[in-house]
Parts: sequence; structure tokens; C-alpha cells
Amino acid sequence: MAYNENLGFDPVKVIRNIGLAILGIFLLIAFFNIFYTVNAGERAVLLTFGKPTMTAIDEGLHVKIPFVQSARIMDVKTQKYEAELSAASRDLQDVKTKIAINYHLIPESVPEIYQLIGISYAEKVIYPLEQETNKMATAQYTAEELITKRDEVREKMKTNLKDKLQPRGIVVEEISIINFDFSPSFTQAIEQKVTAEQNALTAKNKLAQVEYEAKQRVTQAEAEAEAIRIQAQAIQSQGGKDYVQLQAITKWDGKLPTIVTTGVVPFIDIENK
Repeated sequence: MAYNENLGFDPVKVIRNIGLAILGIFLLIAFFNIFYTVNAGERAVLLTFGKPTMTAIDEGLHVKIPFVQSARIMDVKTQKYEAELSAASRDLQDVKTKIAINYHLIPESVPEIYQLIGISYAEKVIYPLEQETNKMATAQYTAEELITKRDEVREKMKTNLKDKLQPRGIVVEEISIINFDFSPSFTQAIEQKVTAEQNALTAKNKLAQVEYEAKQRVTQAEAEAEAIRIQAQAIQSQGGKDYVQLQAITKWDGKLPTIVTTGVVPFIDIENK
């Protein structure tokens, strides 16, 4: 008792208070650790000492055993994954393909995905299968066909990748080929070919224009010759008596002759125009 009087406090009481404080903190942590929330577009995998429960936890507020159970939240909404892949075409051209896929996890398969693959499923499963699918599809086409048959290549990739990922609980919604990148030599060859085709088309158009203008001139000449023939027939049929009238009518500019008075006799100025 003298020890307690000299120090001014009771060590037993202090220890008890410390213990109660620790217990209170522990209970407070446990209380807040009981509840967990699964948001819209998510599923949870409940782990008991690290072992997953093979039933996906739906959206909402849920309860777990503190310090014994934990919840891993996984996204089941549509996600996007982009990758740059390398392959060789049928004509042995090196091709780098940048593709993007839209996919989502099958909600019921979330526990199995977590157990067998983990949360890094994109790097562990999607990327390797993308690479395999890209090599298979690219090898069926020449480098030029990859450009001209882009949609066909994309559909083959989509079908192949969908068949490979579906059994693993991943649904492929769509695939987009963002870009094909070829070697500099092949790219230059393609540019030269396009330029040559454009020049050939320009020359063809010019030739067509020349032919059209030539046909116009021929048509015009034929029309003029026909007009002369008709005039000649008309002259012959009239014995030539209407020829002077025909020429006068042809050359008349529509103005009446001018009458000039010089003294007594009026003079008609036919040449005045």
C-alpha cells in the first residue's frame, strides 16, 4: 500500500483499464469488419481462412465473420482490354496488330475464376489467348489481304477467342482491330503500288476524255456534212434558182437596207451594215 501511496496510482487498475481499452478497440474493429457491401455490377467471393465459397455473392449489404472471413470484390461489368500482338502473315511479312476487346465475367463463374486464375485474369488468360488467336488468323492471309479483308479477319479472331474464353467464365462481346503495322519496306511498297494505281486511273480518265472529245468532233463534222448534203440536194431539186436567195438568207444579219437620197433618184445602200 505504501508503494501505491508513493506513486499516486494503482498499477492493477491501470492494467485493467488498458486491457478494457484494447478490448474496446478490438470489438469496434470487429463490429465494422462484420459488414461488407457489393456494389452494382460486382460480385464477391467470400473466403474463410483463405478458402473461397463457390457461390458468388450478389449485390447488396452482407455479413461476414470478422478475422475469419474476408470478401474479394470482382467486376462483372463490360471491361476493355487492349494489347499489341506480333505475328507473321501468309506471305511471311511481320505484322504488329493492336486490338481491343470488350468482355465481361460470367457472374456465376466468379468464384471459380478467382480460385483457378486469380484477379489478374487479363494478363494470365486473355493476353496469351489473344496472341494465339492473332497468330492463327494472321497466318491465313497475306499482308495486303489483312488490309482489304479487315472485317473478315476481325470476325475470325472474335469467333476463335470467344470459343477459348467462354469455358473459362469470360464472355467476349466484341473485338476491334485498331491498327496493322507492317515493316517499313512493305509499307513503302504498298504506297508505291497505290501511287501507280492512282496514276493509271488518272491516265485512263484522260484517255477517256480525249476519246469523248474526238467523238464530239466527229459527230459535229458528220452533222455539218449532212447539212451541206441537204443544201446541195435542195439546190439541185430547184435547178439552182433558189441558191441566191438561200445564200442571202444565210448571210443576212437581220438589218433592213439603208435608203440614201442623192438628188432626184433614191439609192439603196445594200453594203451598209
